[in-house]
Amino acid sequence: MTFIKTTEQDSNYNHLEKMTINELLTNMNSEDKSVPLAVEKAIPQIEILIEQIVEKLKNGGRLFYIGAGTSGRLGILDASECPPTFGVSHSLVVGLIAGGDSAIRKAVEFAEDSTTQGWKDLQEFNISKNDVIIGIAASGTTPYVIAALEQCNKEEIITGCITCNKNSPLSKVSKYPIEIIVGPEFVTGSSRMKAGTAQKLVLNMISTATMIKLNKVKGNKMVDMQLSNNKLVDRGIKMLIKELSITFEEAENLLEKHKNVRAAIQNYTNGN
Repeated sequence: MTFIKTTEQDSNYNHLEKMTINELLTNMNSEDKSVPLAVEKAIPQIEILIEQIVEKLKNGGRLFYIGAGTSGRLGILDASECPPTFGVSHSLVVGLIAGGDSAIRKAVEFAEDSTTQGWKDLQEFNISKNDVIIGIAASGTTPYVIAALEQCNKEEIITGCITCNKNSPLSKVSKYPIEIIVGPEFVTGSSRMKAGTAQKLVLNMISTATMIKLNKVKGNKMVDMQLSNNKLVDRGIKMLIKELSITFEEAENLLEKHKNVRAAIQNYTNGN
């Protein structure tokens, strides 16, 4: 199959510098509208990968995201939101970026070109057959990610990917590839735009659906969330009021006692 890097193709627009601000915003918004439709076409691919992740995590495994630049940062963002949102350990979902933590804020030159560092970064976490590794690369050509997944395959570790080009080298080394074909970017080659949005949407789907299947949500509520600020404490109180039909004061006392919405519901229901 032919590999065409559509994320690098010439934009459908030209002379951007001559557009008014309104024209720029309108045209960017027009392009952005195509992203959810591209994601929709990939739902079967996303579903298959999530099934694998849920099975592994139920049996003590972990989920790793690995990428470079924007892709790496998006993986780290999604991973970092799982503990406060779903009350899971920081070690359950892990995001890795080429160049290490310093690359989260500032680009590290040529870090994505290494064909050995990705696997070294994963080895620091003692990865095994119990884990799932998802490579994230809009282009699907990032050496840091591809080489890491190739080594994972040799170790019989489940691999998946999120990329925005069809039949990319990354897809070919991923057992469960997800391809979101968003086409050329508004600013040619700026994959932090439509491609980045597509990756964020897919990551939301992966982590949220996985946590729901791991029973980290009750009804549609984040009953295992960490009560790390006043806003979340207030949200927890409101959950208890609605779930248990109790007063604000009763809910507040329950949450203060049990420090967790799920625990408060269970203990109240059991008469404790």
